[in-house]
Amino acid sequence: MVYCTSHYHRSPHLNSRSIRWMHMIDTHCHIDIDVFSDTFEDVLYKARSVGISAMVVPGVDRAGWDRLLFLCQNYSELFSAPGLHPLYIANHRPTHIIELEALAQKSEISAIGEIGLDYFVESVDLTAQQHLFEQQLNIAKTTQLPILLHVRKAHDQVLATLRRKHFPYGGIVHAFSGSYQQAMQYIKRGFCIGVGGTITYSRATRVRKIVKELPSESLVLETDAPDIPPAGHHGKCNLPEYLPEIVESLAALRGETEETVKTYTSSNAKRVLGLP
Repeated sequence: MVYCTSHYHRSPHLNSRSIRWMHMIDTHCHIDIDVFSDTFEDVLYKARSVGISAMVVPGVDRAGWDRLLFLCQNYSELFSAPGLHPLYIANHRPTHIIELEALAQKSEISAIGEIGLDYFVESVDLTAQQHLFEQQLNIAKTTQLPILLHVRKAHDQVLATLRRKHFPYGGIVHAFSGSYQQAMQYIKRGFCIGVGGTITYSRATRVRKIVKELPSESLVLETDAPDIPPAGHHGKCNLPEYLPEIVESLAALRGETEETVKTYTSSNAKRVLGLP
């Protein structure tokens, strides 16, 4: 894990009026984790300073939920999405599903996430992943919450599960890495496609072509901080403040203005996640 440090100074001229026109939503960032514990306030301030008005913070295991929920309850621009990540099967217990269901029923969270299937790591029990995914889908369906999907090399399996479970509440496919046809299948089921730092790399020709062609009403922004930094920060800790660089790349790919991209991605995020 890369250690993130503060590297900027506060501007005395910054105010809400000066950043209102730059409104953006980061739909996936892990700023609740330990790597940000010493710099959290600075990270949040810098995110505000570049025009990020809301950030969705997903959970990965029960051990992180308490801090995640505390931060989202105390900072109005943070929205929680606790969940049990498929790659951390060894950390999850049956009681955690019970606790997640209780949280969801209290309506204090915006989504269930980060959940899904990951076939990229061969050592993870795929049967256990599938069972865990379906349990969390059931919770989201019962409580009428959207989901944040983590999917690697398993898009067909996830789509088949969504169809079989008749899941109707949509959500976001985080760090999408599938095909155009798979993306359209998600969109038809009410999902948006998360666009992050990957598109800033010229070698990422497949995903760049896909996001160029997808309908604007299906795209949302994300950083996945501290992971997947944009090309200009390769090998370093990713930060929410880099979101404008993703906007710049997306606008260039699609032949749109950056303001247009900010407007429709924010609108999409609010719609799919029910954000204010």
